[in-house]
Amino acid sequence: MKIIKYFSVGLVCLLALNSCESDFLERSPEVNISDGEFWKSKNDLKLYTNNFYNNFLPSYQGYFTQGIYGLDSDEGTDNMVHLNFNGNILNGERIVPSSGGGWSITEWGRIRNVNYFLQNYTKSTENFEVIKEHVGEAHYFRALLYFDLLKKFGDLPWIDKALTPSDADLLKAPRVSRAIIADNILADLDKATLYLPTKAASSSNRVYREVAMALQARIALYEGTWEKYHAGTPFGVAGSNGDKYLTKAATVSKAIIDSGIFDLDNKATGSNRGYWSLFNQSNYSNSREVIFWRRYDVASNFTNRWAEYGARGNGKGFTKSLVDDYLCIDGKPISSSSLYQGDETLIDIVTNRDPRLKQSIHVNDGAHPITNNRPSGLADLLFTNPIVDQATEDNCSTGFQRFKGTEPNYAKQLNGMGDAGLIFFRYAEVLLNYAEAKAELGTITQGDLDISINQLRARVQMPNLVMGLIVSDPNWAFPTLSPVINEVRRERRIELAVEGFRHDDIWRWAAADELIIGKKPLGAKKAQWANVPGINLYNTNAEGYVEPYKNVGAMATGYKFKADRDYLLPIPLNQITLAGYKQNPNW
Repeated sequence: MKIIKYFSVGLVCLLALNSCESDFLERSPEVNISDGEFWKSKNDLKLYTNNFYNNFLPSYQGYFTQGIYGLDSDEGTDNMVHLNFNGNILNGERIVPSSGGGWSITEWGRIRNVNYFLQNYTKSTENFEVIKEHVGEAHYFRALLYFDLLKKFGDLPWIDKALTPSDADLLKAPRVSRAIIADNILADLDKATLYLPTKAASSSNRVYREVAMALQARIALYEGTWEKYHAGTPFGVAGSNGDKYLTKAATVSKAIIDSGIFDLDNKATGSNRGYWSLFNQSNYSNSREVIFWRRYDVASNFTNRWAEYGARGNGKGFTKSLVDDYLCIDGKPISSSSLYQGDETLIDIVTNRDPRLKQSIHVNDGAHPITNNRPSGLADLLFTNPIVDQATEDNCSTGFQRFKGTEPNYAKQLNGMGDAGLIFFRYAEVLLNYAEAKAELGTITQGDLDISINQLRARVQMPNLVMGLIVSDPNWAFPTLSPVINEVRRERRIELAVEGFRHDDIWRWAAADELIIGKKPLGAKKAQWANVPGINLYNTNAEGYVEPYKNVGAMATGYKFKADRDYLLPIPLNQITLAGYKQNPNW
């Protein structure tokens, strides 16, 4: 793998100088350390692994970012779209890059950084039992980094040592089957699970055993469904239906559930802003639902701008497709429930619907604040209509303006002073992973639903999902699949809406045919805001729904995603030349 030839030999350790362990994920200044002075004590190993947290985990601090709450637009999904059309992902407009493209010194250098640790930790004079947690961290982060590359490129070279230019054979390492890569990733996480301390014994803001298990369940579900639904295509794995990975996902998720360590927060208030309030807390230390997260701190100037941009449309908006998927409070879809009030107005849309809808989009009901706690006794600013009369990055693209993940506090909206914690894993995902793995295996029972999906529904006082009483929905996106798989997928979409999961879900389900190709994203009905200045920002279709890309010529017949090509990224040309790699299918 010749990209590695550009690395210099020797130790470059990114040393975290923070003295406060509780603020560990806030900062990490960089310091070079001589290799000869290192690898002796547990603290040496800890200092080395500190850089994994600060350099391999995102922080979303930049301008115009909404943290995880904008990823469903940025990554290309049917949940959220941006005013400015970008056809690279969903419209089949990407091209083969000459270099980079997600396969560069940056990506592989991170893996080299971990491998260097794994090559050298045995030099420590400490007993393995003393240092094993940091070895577990290294295995965790290598799995995390490789998973990102697996999702992008499929087959990969498996590199498990810190390469130097003298490693001639390994520098030419071939790409091996994605199944081998997935097995190696899960093996890394087996080691991480074995070596890491439990949550109860772990240090603040460091990965622990159950975090590794949550990542393992996520990856196993991804690979299992990928191999199942891409079977028989150039993206599949010959002879595999994904069952072994689905079994792993179910087993690990169930172990987390059975541990009793985690639970859902705000169960008593879930239908009354309890769901919304999950996503704007500055400190999740006492949360039983948030498994792993990053802390921000105003005092040390380590902050984000989510609160600032959450008060605006940020150029993005929920799609009608997502909004239509929320059930009515009788547990029936809008296609069959007598409680559905139609969609002429936002208030109509949320009436008698799953409470998570009203806690996810702004509604002009006098109860959705844009900004509160304003100075000098000024009244709260309440939502009346989507922002449509400001700069592009401030407007809402569809009329469905995001409420989930917003922080209306005036002080936190000032000049990037947001400090809402960044959630990496929450227990709700574990419950959904368990239900989906069991459904895909065809072994799901009512008991499985009761300890997973129905826990999520109970929090917001929605009716249970009962296997024998599932109401057929003519709008199911996957009519050839079982009713329970359709409903598990619906629940996943609703509970995890705009948290950054949808792109991976569409890709692993091979679902572009059903959800993307030929589709034109829509929003709310424009007529309800006829007198709002700037409302003519919105174009509409013949039925009066906002159609953000109506005047985009490339969207005349909907998205042109290439299902025989676009599920994987292309290998950059320089790597095909240097390492002789075969290009991904149909690029």
